[in-house]
Amino acid sequence: MRRHRSKTEREPTIALINVVFLMLIFFLVAGTIAPSLNKDLKLVSTADIEGTAPADALIVHADGRLRNRGEDIESASQFLISLPEEARERVRIVPDRDLPAATLIALGRALREAGAREVVLVTERGLE
Repeated sequence: MRRHRSKTEREPTIALINVVFLMLIFFLVAGTIAPSLNKDLKLVSTADIEGTAPADALIVHADGRLRNRGEDIESASQFLISLPEEARERVRIVPDRDLPAATLIALGRALREAGAREVVLVTERGLE
């Protein structure tokens, strides 16, 4: 009498890999959310535009000097008074990269205390 060897059940990993691969392909093809743009469409190029600060922005130099529209300004309240009423809602600051953070925070507080509702920092990327 021969002894009958029992076969061990193997997991069908190849079949599982095939199912996952087919699902991946299906979702890649069916998952297009937006239709593609027309091939003859040419988008606007902004590479040649020079970034400048907005005219009503407060420019703060690294040494703490304040300027607006080419003129020196003594304080945050003087800057706020020089703005039209509707521009006082949202005040823009363009700080120098080397300006100490403590000076920038103090300036933001001074603008808020002088009556600005919102203080926005304009950064290099925002000017592009």
